[in-house]
Amino acid sequence: MIFWKGKGDKEVTPDRPGETWVSRLGMGLAKSSAKLGQDISDLFTKSLLGEDALERLEEILIQADLGPKTTAQIIADFSEKRFDESATEKDVREILAESMAKILEPAAQDLKIVKPQTGPFTILVCGVNGVGKTTTIGKMAKYFKETDKKSVMIAAGDTFRAAAVEQLEVWAGRVNCVFYKKDVGADPAAVAFEAYEKAKAANVDILMIDTAGRLHNKSNLMEELRKIIRVLQKHDAALPHATLLVLDATTGQNAFEQVRVFKDIAPVSGLVVTKLDGTARGGVLVGLAGQFGIPAHFIGVGEGADDLRPFKAKDYARSLLGLS
Repeated sequence: MIFWKGKGDKEVTPDRPGETWVSRLGMGLAKSSAKLGQDISDLFTKSLLGEDALERLEEILIQADLGPKTTAQIIADFSEKRFDESATEKDVREILAESMAKILEPAAQDLKIVKPQTGPFTILVCGVNGVGKTTTIGKMAKYFKETDKKSVMIAAGDTFRAAAVEQLEVWAGRVNCVFYKKDVGADPAAVAFEAYEKAKAANVDILMIDTAGRLHNKSNLMEELRKIIRVLQKHDAALPHATLLVLDATTGQNAFEQVRVFKDIAPVSGLVVTKLDGTARGGVLVGLAGQFGIPAHFIGVGEGADDLRPFKAKDYARSLLGLS
């Protein structure tokens, strides 16, 4: 279903009349905003905003998976504000949302698709098994086709999991994309190399390459990804144009470790954070932005094909704090 612009910058989905992406984001972050909002409410009703309250607020933000570094930054910003006795709980949330948005803003960057003169814009998609990588590739392909009006090819580079190849093929059919695969167990680098050849010959705009995510043997995964990149660069030294890491928000602080691991393995240029609707750990995205500064291009707040959209800092921060 193609998205269209309503008045202002609201995005409306024809399949859900009257529902904007911001309202869907609010529903998707309901678990996170409910937990964070209740903790802030409890704090606000039990004490004035003195030193003890700031310490408790720091604990609340760390427990919300923002991480110590980002939490310290928010507390420092928050402590500079002046509240009088007429301050309300909403005032506190507004200030927190502003602080979070300030941290998120540098990371809220759209993925810029610039097709080279020859060959497709090539995206390598990484992530541990189970984060929703295959589904995310399908949803991104749908977005690129319908919103950006780009032609897309999907290549099944996670060749050792037959189920992953099959699922990716189903998604390619669902969103009407070209699909490329080889036999189960084939060399992933060969898949990437040949897929690029075919995408170039067909003048496809975007090539998305799935990769394996078996972290139990980091050295093997590292060598496999390096080989894929090395082989792709036989076509063009600039490949891949983007390397996206898919993260599952339900893993909370473990997402930080996944970023560290994959940054050592591949040139991660952007993040996609999924399953935000299934967790109270939506604060992890604020922590990732503050800790790593890697652009977060897309976020996922549902299982539907249209529930993956570009990340917007202010909308996210306000939804996380339960502000409309």
